[in-house]
Amino acid sequence: MVLVILVGMMGAGKTTVGREYARRHRMRFIDCDHEIEARTGVKVSTIFEIEGEEGFRRRETQLIDELTHESDLVLATGGGVVLNPDNRAIMSERGIVVYLNVPTSVLWERTRHDRNRPLLQVPNPRERIETLYRERDPLYRSVADIIVDGGRGNPGGMVRVIEKAIDNFKK
Repeated sequence: MVLVILVGMMGAGKTTVGREYARRHRMRFIDCDHEIEARTGVKVSTIFEIEGEEGFRRRETQLIDELTHESDLVLATGGGVVLNPDNRAIMSERGIVVYLNVPTSVLWERTRHDRNRPLLQVPNPRERIETLYRERDPLYRSVADIIVDGGRGNPGGMVRVIEKAIDNFKK
């Protein structure tokens, strides 16, 4: 019985890599942002507009607390999940936390045309990514059981690195 929790910046590949890992291991996959959208019936950007980031983060914490009681699950979290100390504690206690660490230049390339990222709707989104990375990287590292550096390889390659790291972690 395993719970794999993927953390990292927006655009790091948590959903893509998580889906592939879950498929290979016949586990369930849930993307936290997509689950929040499914439950509320609105996009994350709409929640940000109406409730602000604080309202969204409250919903995110409730979902993390609920889903981390499950096993045989791969959970892709939102990029800001680590901002809440409660989330960090819950994830550390209940699952194997994998940090997908991707360079900011790659994150920028992957997210630059995506209008569904509320935190990037600013005059200088590239600078915003760099600032968020500097703020969040130490938090990702503090919660991670496994750190996978990525960005240029294919998702299958990252999944293989994660598989090997999890096998070694469980021993």
